[in-house]
Amino acid sequence: MTEPKPDVLQGLAATIHARASASADQSYTRTLLDGGAKKCAKKLAEEAAETVIAAVSQDEKALTAEAADLLYHLLVLLEARGVPFNAVLAELERRTGSSGLEEKAARKTGA
Repeated sequence: MTEPKPDVLQGLAATIHARASASADQSYTRTLLDGGAKKCAKKLAEEAAETVIAAVSQDEKALTAEAADLLYHLLVLLEARGVPFNAVLAELERRTGSSGLEEKAARKTGA
């Protein structure tokens, strides 16, 4: 397997953004976006369930494919809500360096 480009998710987010202005008859992404955030969220939930099923009862290849679908549909939902992927990356970067337990505690106290 070749190593993926480190910015593959940013590239996918950019493609999704560009497809928002494509014709719905030529773009699956556009048909999802036309359904609004609610449709996109429902599809994300379906993909999350499929990812969980693959994780506990299928092989690595199935889990890999479902995880890719899940990430794609998360990016589509972010686009539908107008949340830039870079904002998510910035939030992850902000959390880097603190333990997960500390970060969760800070969210509970509003710090």
